[in-house]
Amino acid sequence: MNYSAPQSAIPDMLRCRQCGVRQLALFNDLTDADFKLVHLPVEDMAIAKRAALYNAGDDANALFTLRSGLIKLTHYLADGSQRVVRLVRPGGTIGLEALVSDCFAHHAEALQDSTLCRIPVAVVEKLDRESPRLHKQLLTRWHQAVMESDNWLTQMSTGSARERVARLCLYLCDDTDDSCVLPGREDMGAMLGITTETASRVIAEFRRHGHLNLRNRSEFGLDVKALQIVAGLDHKAA
Repeated sequence: MNYSAPQSAIPDMLRCRQCGVRQLALFNDLTDADFKLVHLPVEDMAIAKRAALYNAGDDANALFTLRSGLIKLTHYLADGSQRVVRLVRPGGTIGLEALVSDCFAHHAEALQDSTLCRIPVAVVEKLDRESPRLHKQLLTRWHQAVMESDNWLTQMSTGSARERVARLCLYLCDDTDDSCVLPGREDMGAMLGITTETASRVIAEFRRHGHLNLRNRSEFGLDVKALQIVAGLDHKAA
């Protein structure tokens, strides 16, 4: 794994309570009494864009909560091709299979500079035994992961290339300013099951029509309404 040395360990309850994604993350229902059960460190991590968090087959001795950035989970096929099976956004939990398997199922790579919390499996197992709140959270996380994978398969693997690219833009959209940072065209192809050339062509088309407006090297302003129509998500317009 390629990540920085831990800056600190918790339970630092104040720091965890003040975390900006606490309400979205795995530990959002835990109380101070629950945190007192934790005796192993939960580490702060930072990984750079394009660094691997873990590889398929690596020992699964921890799971992760993403605080900032974007992580892709990739499955490599026998012929050497790859398919992105899910993107994880801030607040998401990564590596839940560590609770039931000795190794990770996918390759996890940062698409942006990212910060995470690394949670040892032993910590989660102890809290799962002794805190009904965490047990409920784990069940919720499993359900969310399954639903997100199903939604990803439906939204990103069906329909025309234009529809798929529009849905990806909307998926990555920052609701605060209707912008998104798009991955590279090769990554987009692996996510959407289209060629790199097709991804580039569709992005160029969207820019010509004003659906995407370049703000800097990879950040675009979105015409959300127009992209919803292209994606087939605006039922009124249909």
